[in-house]
Amino acid sequence: MNETRRFALETALRERPLVAILRGITPEEIDGVFDALVEAGFKLIEIPLNSPRAWESIALIGKRCPADVVIGAGTVLDPVHAERLAELDAPLLITPNTDTEVIRAGVEHGLAPMIGCMTPSEALAAAKAGATALKLFPAARLGTGYFKDISAILPKGLPVLAVGGIDESNMSEWHAHGIAGFGFGSNLYKPGRSADEVGAVARGLIAEWQRIREVASHAEQLEREADA
Repeated sequence: MNETRRFALETALRERPLVAILRGITPEEIDGVFDALVEAGFKLIEIPLNSPRAWESIALIGKRCPADVVIGAGTVLDPVHAERLAELDAPLLITPNTDTEVIRAGVEHGLAPMIGCMTPSEALAAAKAGATALKLFPAARLGTGYFKDISAILPKGLPVLAVGGIDESNMSEWHAHGIAGFGFGSNLYKPGRSADEVGAVARGLIAEWQRIREVASHAEQLEREADA
């Protein structure tokens, strides 16, 4: 990962850790949907490898990806895919599971492994192997209480994103329990949804994230003033 992408990734994880998951997208659709997401404000975009001709779609947007946007692949199950992502300037290596061989391959090729986990054992194994972030999946089925319980043993400073069943209606609840960010799948994109429709949903998600951040910032300011 070059310094431009590294800076974009660090900025996104700090300020807007929202991943657009485009499962099922085709190369014929990718340009319009990608542009709609970028215009709405998404900085992290994933194309799962079980999508039709996924590598072709990644290559298409990799050639014109803005400097402040980071793209990559999801459902990465094989370590050999790390080298190909590096060649395409697509640093996100996102998995549904915890496979230390895949994580190490991503680290070796300068990628950003975002690793799917559910149990404390999986989360700690992913962190030890070099994960850039963790992906709690399936988040909605596990619930915020589950995340609160396991977060006590997770490494401080390692972002955890909630994925699976997340939309505008429950982002605030998860954020209040300390989740760092979110991944959005079928509520944002599903096969057949137009770029305009994707853009409208994306703008709503970005607006809700900004609202949540503003509320949290205001609460922190009031707390500081009370302690002064």
